[in-house]
Amino acid sequence: MGLTYQNILVAVDGSKEAAWAFKKAIEIAKRNSAKMILTHVIDLRTFATVEAYDRTVTERAGEFATELLENYRQQALEAGVAEVAHVLDYGSPKVKIAKEIAKKHNADLIICGATGMNAVERFFIGSVSEHIVRYASCDVMIIRTPKETTGNNDQ
Repeated sequence: MGLTYQNILVAVDGSKEAAWAFKKAIEIAKRNSAKMILTHVIDLRTFATVEAYDRTVTERAGEFATELLENYRQQALEAGVAEVAHVLDYGSPKVKIAKEIAKKHNADLIICGATGMNAVERFFIGSVSEHIVRYASCDVMIIRTPKETTGNNDQ
């Protein structure tokens, strides 16, 4: 087993945290001459109640995610990452990223942003990044967003 990464899975969701993690992932992928696999998982449970009233919600979420992934893919290629793929999936992001997508793409590193949830939310649902750390069979890097970019001035 070498000391470089070959397949880096980057979880993106449109948040500032994910954007910052993506920026760092570009540099890590370039240093390692690694393939970058961008992923976004649409959590259908989020839309379950809304779907009863509006059937196009999931479709629009899919369009947003496809655009997001393609945009990130272009940025990574322009920044000099040699090979960039993207994966859009549906289900629980916690389970899909750590157990299925990482395995399917032979990821040896998963990069994701630290979530913006408060302690109570984490207690009840647990963050996606915590779950990935617990269940992934490869290295995981959680990227903390600098205070200036979050607009959060709490010290």
